[in-house]
Parts: sequence; C-alpha cells; structure tokens
Amino acid sequence: MKKFLPLIIIAVLAIGMYAWVKGINNTAVTLNENIKESWGNVETAYERRNSLIGNLVNTVKGAADFEKSTLEAVISARSKATQTNIDPTNITPEQLAAFSQAQSGVNNALSRLLVSVERYPDLKANQNFIKLQDELVSTENQILTARTRFNETVKPYNNHIKVFPNNLLAGILGFTEKGYFKASEGAENAPDVSFDFK
Repeated sequence: MKKFLPLIIIAVLAIGMYAWVKGINNTAVTLNENIKESWGNVETAYERRNSLIGNLVNTVKGAADFEKSTLEAVISARSKATQTNIDPTNITPEQLAAFSQAQSGVNNALSRLLVSVERYPDLKANQNFIKLQDELVSTENQILTARTRFNETVKPYNNHIKVFPNNLLAGILGFTEKGYFKASEGAENAPDVSFDFK
C-alpha cells in the first residue's frame, strides 16, 4: 500500500487540478457567451435606430426648404456609426469608447435635426414623421436597456476572471477583461435650457 501512496496522491492532485481548471474555464466560457448574446442585442437596437434614421431622413427630405447641412450631418454621422464594428469575442474598453463616440455623433446630429424640425409646421404635422419620431424614442429606450443589460452581463464575467485564484489561469486560458459602456462625454453636465418668449 505504501508503494502506491505517492501515485494515489499524485492522481488525486491531478484530478483536483483538472476539476479546478475545468471549472474556471467552463464558467468563463459560459459568461463570455452571455456577453456575446448581450452584445448582439445592443447591435440589434442600434441597427433598428439606423434603419429608422434612414426613413426619418427620407421623410424630412420631402420638406423642400429643409436645411441641407442638417440632413447631411445626420447621414454622415449614421454612416460613421455603422462603420464602427466590434468583435464580441474581444470587447475592449477602447473599442467600446470608439463605438460610443460614433453613436454619440449620431445622437448629436439627430438632436439637431429634431430641433430644426420645429421651424417646419407642415413637417411636424406629417403623420409619417410623427410615427417615426415616436419609434425613434422607443428605440432609444431599447438601446439604453440593451446597454444596461450588456454592462450587467459583463460584470460577473470580469469578476470571475479577476478574483484570486481564477486570475492565475484566466490569462493563460485566453480570457481578458471586457469593457463597460460608459456615459457619453459631457453627460454629467445638465443641458442649458432657455425659454425664449416673444
């Protein structure tokens, strides 16, 4: 029996080590797949917004004297935003910052478009425009929800790969920290509101 004791100890240690590595790897894989799914939902929400923006721009183009530069800004921002792609298997904070910046450009251009619409009573009364505007508001809420859920999905993954002793193996197994969506730059400042009564 004493003869086999070292082999038994080595076998138990090997089985224990295998179970530990397997547990870390399989949990990280599962959490990473959740992140990919959540990222797909984020992309779907942004894709819906981009489609709505195209329809909104076409509706606004019908107002013959509408500001051409405003429409061009929206079209350009939308184009830049759709060119920013992120690989869901390797979502870094830098990639998310670039993605958020591109989407922020769309938000700014779209805000200018919607503000300038106020000067066009016929356009404001256009049923297609009103419907698209309502759908856009709904989509912005979906985007916010998708971004929030994405961050909620990233947290357990990052916690799993960063806690000791998991962090000893996470890098070796190819698992790296994922980035979070953050608020747009300047979001902490309250907007200026002025009422111009004439």
